[in-house]
Amino acid sequence: MGLGGNHLFGSIGETRVTFVEKGVDENRRDFLKNLLEVNGFEVVIEEDKIKTEGDPQMYTVAVTDMTFNPTTSVFARSLKTADGRIVTQDYWNQKTDETNPHYWNYCK
Repeated sequence: MGLGGNHLFGSIGETRVTFVEKGVDENRRDFLKNLLEVNGFEVVIEEDKIKTEGDPQMYTVAVTDMTFNPTTSVFARSLKTADGRIVTQDYWNQKTDETNPHYWNYCK
C-alpha cells in the first residue's frame, strides 16, 4: 500500500482504527509494528482472509490514534527510528536503512 495521502479509517473488531497499510506480508507487518510502537502508537493487527488455498497470509496494520496519517507523519519528519533517526520515505518503504532526511535521491 505504501504512502498514499488518504486518511483511511474504520474498525478492527470493536476498536476504531486508522489503517496504516493493508495486505502486507509478515516481514512488513513486523517492520511497521516495531516502528509505530517505538513512536508511541498502539498497533492493531488483523489477519486478512486467504482468498485461495496456497496464497500467503497477509495482514492489515492499523493504529488506535484516529489522527495518525502515515504520509503526513513521514513528510513532517515526526516519526523516529528506535535509535532516534528521522524516518524518511525510502526508510518507510524499506528501500534503504539510510535515514538521511531528504525525501528523494538526486543521484543516479
